[in-house]
Amino acid sequence: MASDSFEVQGGFQLKGEITPQGAKNEALQVLNTTLLTDELITISNVPDIVDVRRAIELLKGLGVKVKKLSSDTYSFQSDDLDLDYLYSPEFVANAQRIRGSVMLVGPLLARFGKALLPKPGGDKIGRRRLDTHFNGFIKLGAEFKYDQEQKIYSVESPKLKGTYILMDEISVTGTANVVLGAVLAEGKTTIFNAACEPYVQQLCRLLRKMGAKIEGLGSNMLIVEGVDKLGGAEHRILPDMIEIGSFIGLAALTQSDITIKDCQVKELGNIIPVFERFGLTINIKGDDIHIPEHQNYEIQSFMDGSIMSIYDSPWPGFTPDLMSIILVMAIQAKGSVLIHQKMFESRLFFVDKLIDRGAQIILCDPHRATVIGLNRMHQLKGISMTSPDIRAGVALLIAAMSAKGTSTIHNVNQIDRGYQNIDGRLNALGAKIKRIKN
Repeated sequence: MASDSFEVQGGFQLKGEITPQGAKNEALQVLNTTLLTDELITISNVPDIVDVRRAIELLKGLGVKVKKLSSDTYSFQSDDLDLDYLYSPEFVANAQRIRGSVMLVGPLLARFGKALLPKPGGDKIGRRRLDTHFNGFIKLGAEFKYDQEQKIYSVESPKLKGTYILMDEISVTGTANVVLGAVLAEGKTTIFNAACEPYVQQLCRLLRKMGAKIEGLGSNMLIVEGVDKLGGAEHRILPDMIEIGSFIGLAALTQSDITIKDCQVKELGNIIPVFERFGLTINIKGDDIHIPEHQNYEIQSFMDGSIMSIYDSPWPGFTPDLMSIILVMAIQAKGSVLIHQKMFESRLFFVDKLIDRGAQIILCDPHRATVIGLNRMHQLKGISMTSPDIRAGVALLIAAMSAKGTSTIHNVNQIDRGYQNIDGRLNALGAKIKRIKN
């Protein structure tokens, strides 16, 4: 399938206000709560991005009644589902296109006693196993099968039963999926080593509005007391913290003066402190974040004078989805930094494109890269490149906007999967991005 390209004229400063979209990762979780009840669920601040549109199409295929109430608000009702759709070639093809399709399994298993899932796709950022999800369902009493030839997972149980689950990794989607299964299970489920990201907290808040009994929000131990039935509710998705971080990095690298509106700052964890380690001035005004124009910014060192290192880790650690942005922002900083991408082994391979355009980066191994900041002494050169995944794609777009001359970014459907109308919104601030239909 052909993908669009971006033609980017670099070297323009941006100015103005921009509002982040709803959080992609939260949307892909909370949309599936609609399968747990036959009553109406209304969700607002839904981002209009490819992955979310695909997730909604999967729900429609199952027979969920979906109504678009406004540009970002939908109602869902699952009172007459067609579970035979799970066995159709159409479901297999559509579910393979997004990794978020795995979030169908928990609610379908909990309410209907069975679920099927083809091996899903998504970003090419290294191995992203599903063991954590299915091990959780097995602990809840489900029978698990995997068809090696067709690459289809299946789970089945007439009634899930609450139990103690020690998660084998701190997985956001794994935790969310097990919670979705446990809310209708018989008895109490204790989930230890649970992810505590705001996305998981938001999912639990919505489920509690629906009548679920969940304790421990924001901690690594969730206690779920199963109920017989869940009802309707209304929910608003948080602003996307990854977009917020992307805009902060963009403002710094392009010497722009940008105000990011309605950020729900208290939900951002340590994102702002990490950006401040790069010498950025970040002004918080209520829930708005103002990034003034930066002629220069200097990477801090540790207290003993050693080189700064930034690494990703489960929440409340620094999110891996912003590591690409941090790396690109460091290119024009004063000083050096070690970027240590611990959680995925292929997310740093896009740096060769940055080296080609003049960045001083040493790729140490698949997980680590050292960036020696140019301190604005040399401007990056525009070149042609291809977006490998959502986050690296936006990092390359930001780099292109700071470069001298014209850059072309191919395969921007990867960016569209996670960023809503990114070219139009940035052009409104003064960027020069042209979408080329292929």
